[in-house]
Amino acid sequence: MEASRRGFLKTGFGALAAVALPSGVVQLMGAGAAFAADPTTVKATHGSGLCNLGIFLAKERKLAEADGVNLEFVVAPTTTDVVTLFGAGIVDVSVIPYSNFLTLVDQGAPVKIVAGAGVQGCVLVAAEGITTAEDMKGKSIGTFQADTLEVMPYDYLVKAGLSFADVDVKYFNTSPELAAAFIAGAIDAVCHIEPYATQCLTERAGSSVLSDGIDLYGAGYSDCVLAAATPLIESNPEAVKALIKAMMTAQSQAEADVGAALEQTVGTYYKTSIEALTLAQSRQPIMIDQRLNTQFFKDRSASMQAMGYVRNLVPDDAVDWSLLEAVIAENADLYAGLKLKSA
Repeated sequence: MEASRRGFLKTGFGALAAVALPSGVVQLMGAGAAFAADPTTVKATHGSGLCNLGIFLAKERKLAEADGVNLEFVVAPTTTDVVTLFGAGIVDVSVIPYSNFLTLVDQGAPVKIVAGAGVQGCVLVAAEGITTAEDMKGKSIGTFQADTLEVMPYDYLVKAGLSFADVDVKYFNTSPELAAAFIAGAIDAVCHIEPYATQCLTERAGSSVLSDGIDLYGAGYSDCVLAAATPLIESNPEAVKALIKAMMTAQSQAEADVGAALEQTVGTYYKTSIEALTLAQSRQPIMIDQRLNTQFFKDRSASMQAMGYVRNLVPDDAVDWSLLEAVIAENADLYAGLKLKSA
């Protein structure tokens, strides 16, 4: 089975029970063990893309502590374990791609989208001589399985009247591996996330962008979301609100001084140069209020259903903006100052 950059198990939610988790813990969500001992500590997993910048800043700057919440990152042994830990109830929240979230929901995991994280930043880059979807016929494209980075090229080809049957799809395991394969010329095209997409574009001569997703979905389309365990939402909604507020504050601070935000996270979370990171960040900003993407999630679940990754379209109650809306109402000045938002 191929694992995505951010932790998809193709075998589905049923595989979670068979995974050897840290300390031998295997527990499906429902009991809420991750937060039962200390309701002020919220445990989280995260990915490696710029869509995680908001939660990274919330952690580094301790932005939730003013509201009595300690954000604790649980380091996943592998990229596969990122979503496994969340789906198995070992952590309370996760910043994950919407595709991973849709898969967990389809397999019965009690989780909900409660806010956004990062938007845009999924980029389809092709080698010299490939400038249209038609040019992709017979060519190879690298991506991650069941990831947002597989959904986008699928939608791109379908829009052009083509399908994955017209190309040679190759799956990779890690972000650096995928970028290196394209840069070395092992594949003809790649769909990657920032900051790796910018690295691919700048380090392979003659390459160009076929799609940045905006041409397909419009500005502000989602890549990653903040998802929370339903037991935590029900037992401690104030803790979830504190985290949403912290990430909203992180967005405000990054919009005011993006240089300081990137300097604080480069090296620790992003293994690239500050110059490359700055260029990449402009293509994938933080956006916590993603209420405008409600229909987007439904449409992408249809794409994933057509691809065979989910059986059902995402149910309406899987996306719950009520706590986000409460944070907005209680922090009107903070929300009014945000550059990117739905309203």
